[in-house]
Amino acid sequence: MGMYKYISKTFQDEYKDRDDSLKKRIIGWRREAAVQRLDRPTNLARARKLGYKAKPGVVVCRVKVVRGLRKRDATHRGRKPSKTGVYMAFKKSLQAIAEDRATRKMSNCEVLNSYWVGEDGQYKFFEIILLDRNNSNIMNDKEYAGVIARRGRAYRGLSSSGRKHRGLGRRSSVRSNARGEAR
Repeated sequence: MGMYKYISKTFQDEYKDRDDSLKKRIIGWRREAAVQRLDRPTNLARARKLGYKAKPGVVVCRVKVVRGLRKRDATHRGRKPSKTGVYMAFKKSLQAIAEDRATRKMSNCEVLNSYWVGEDGQYKFFEIILLDRNNSNIMNDKEYAGVIARRGRAYRGLSSSGRKHRGLGRRSSVRSNARGEAR
């Protein structure tokens, strides 16, 4: 196994076992701001798979998002109680919302990718990999040049989690019908 496989296995085992260090870490994250800039990724193996490089212009931040459905005020005065619909589901995933918040906070950056790092009863935590549009190292990197050329990727649903909530990313041309035959 390579080094990154060991690192990712360690992170997965740590979360599955829910040892005290992870619990303390998540408690600390809860007290931080909603968008917190980091020196380096928490899960290095996952970040590297998604395109992270330790170079100037690549920024990592952790975003906390409140879990659960959106609650709106109940209607009163002359409506049937069955028609109130107090809880509504989001159309966007929580990960896509986290990417939007990170982009809004760091307006000179574009979202490269993001990944889940933890959750508790109230929040989900995602780490977002951002690219600084004005950094010469990023402009000259061939892999990152196409990403920074498209402004507002997270807002328009062009990141990986955005593409998922838009229903893209799967092969839609080959679908099977009820009998399992290709159309």
